[in-house]
Amino acid sequence: MTRYDGVDLRLNVAHSARMYDYYLGGFTNFAADREAAGHVLATAPWVRTAARANRSFMHRSTRALARAGIDQFIDIGTGIPTSPNLHEVAQGIRPRARVVYADNDPIVLTHALALLTSTPEGRTAYVEADVTDPVALLAAPGLCETIDLTRPVALSLNALLHFVPDAQGAHELVDHLKSVLAPGSALVMSHLTADFDPEEIGRVVGIYQAAGTAVQARSHGEFARFFDGWDLLAPGIVPTVDWRPRADEPPVPASAAAGYAGVALRP
Repeated sequence: MTRYDGVDLRLNVAHSARMYDYYLGGFTNFAADREAAGHVLATAPWVRTAARANRSFMHRSTRALARAGIDQFIDIGTGIPTSPNLHEVAQGIRPRARVVYADNDPIVLTHALALLTSTPEGRTAYVEADVTDPVALLAAPGLCETIDLTRPVALSLNALLHFVPDAQGAHELVDHLKSVLAPGSALVMSHLTADFDPEEIGRVVGIYQAAGTAVQARSHGEFARFFDGWDLLAPGIVPTVDWRPRADEPPVPASAAAGYAGVALRP
């Protein structure tokens, strides 16, 4: 058992955030994470490309919202810091932007200082919280002291909700988070789907479940429900790689289109 400041890091159990870090070429992952990720990549080699495509979607959507005037961001399911992080992108456009990161992986907590390198004009904070308890998350002192919920906020739930099955109330908890956000706020989401290759995604889901992580891929319709009542920005709900791709980004193979992405505004 490995501990950090009294916290059991559970390094012998694969964790989705550390597996994602491995896909991105990071170094904050351990034997159990690499073993599980290796099984995934043996089944679906495109997962590494899909992870990078998802990261690029975060960059593009953050830039779009910052340019549209939003200067407050909440990123839930932050994962291991990988520069440029969300606050670096947002503050590159709006130096006064305020960003709160939230995650429940103790390893992410040990690297939180990398998320707190704000511009002098802006501010960043990290809270240890679980998306399945949105009430506690929204009440966290770090969030309350950083974000003004009476003003528009961009809520980022990228590559997160497929780890929250329907049995844990995924749509209900997103509805709760949406309900506290002011008009003009944004919901940014990407999500695994089996719409394009049910058999292969089924095998990937099985590997995660065997490693102890619940996963639920969702259809286009199930994903669209998360945005109910809000106005989708163009191009709507599309494969992650097709959400406003930049001309200077390398093309992404169609095989990496294993997820949907969308951004919507509260009217």
